[in-house]
Amino acid sequence: MMDNISAMTVFTLSGLNGTEKYRGYLFFVTLLFYCLIWLVNLTIIFTILVDKNLREPMYVFLCNLCINGLYGTSGFYPKFLSDLLSSAHVISYAGCLLQGFVLHVAASADFTMLMIMALDRYAAICHPLIYHSVMTKQRISLLIFYTWIIPHLLLVLSTVSTSTLTLCGSHIPKIYCINYLVGRLACTPSLSNLIIPAINYSFYGGHFIVVIWSYFYLIKTCITSKEGRKKFMKTCLPHLFCLITVTGSLLFDLIFVRFGSKDVSQNLQNFMAIEFLIVPPIVNPLIYGFKLTKIRNTISQFLCRRDLKSIKS
Repeated sequence: MMDNISAMTVFTLSGLNGTEKYRGYLFFVTLLFYCLIWLVNLTIIFTILVDKNLREPMYVFLCNLCINGLYGTSGFYPKFLSDLLSSAHVISYAGCLLQGFVLHVAASADFTMLMIMALDRYAAICHPLIYHSVMTKQRISLLIFYTWIIPHLLLVLSTVSTSTLTLCGSHIPKIYCINYLVGRLACTPSLSNLIIPAINYSFYGGHFIVVIWSYFYLIKTCITSKEGRKKFMKTCLPHLFCLITVTGSLLFDLIFVRFGSKDVSQNLQNFMAIEFLIVPPIVNPLIYGFKLTKIRNTISQFLCRRDLKSIKS
């Protein structure tokens, strides 16, 4: 019996139970959102890459934020769209661990990038005279390396720890896999599965403290002058809005996964599960695209040139 338990190869995802009547509608809406996510993020990425005037640190970090948005959603949408067309909602053991890894890494990298962007705004506004000597190409490269490597390293530890568990179940009450829910299927509690998440949460809690510290000094600096308030509204407000969106979406799902009630309807559970995979990947590039003048102007100029070429032809 124990050999069968430890040889678990397939998990059942029950999040889509009871959606048979409107699964076609869900497929269409989900595909629409996924296409929109690719469109808005690729637009920002392409704009920053082709315009040499957008090689400033803030735009480089924004480009990576959009790349991470595509990375994270690729761990969910293809599988979810496939499940909507299938009567059996299962995922392999390896696929479950991989999906959980990608989603966790993307969420962690999102928050790390937003912390670095907060520090960038702090340096640019509070210490403008030394900004360019601080934000060198080497330091920017190091910060981007940190954004991508640290979440991957932390989640490798978590995923490896989860993969060593002996499981006594295969039912995951969600529309996608996360390490925490796989860990709850363990026959016996694992100390490492308590310690590693605690380390991760403490680490990113430190990131949150850095963001609060940055904005304390940003607001303190900007509130003293009209020009400072203008700078804050122009470059910090989009970042602050994105930060609130990402943090709110992640906390919304995280709190429910760990402390949620079984009395909550499946549809509401699905909404809370999918929110951070819809709202931040769409809202972040849209907010920056509309608010930052250089990006907006570059996109407008590109579209105008395309229109002129089509008229001439």
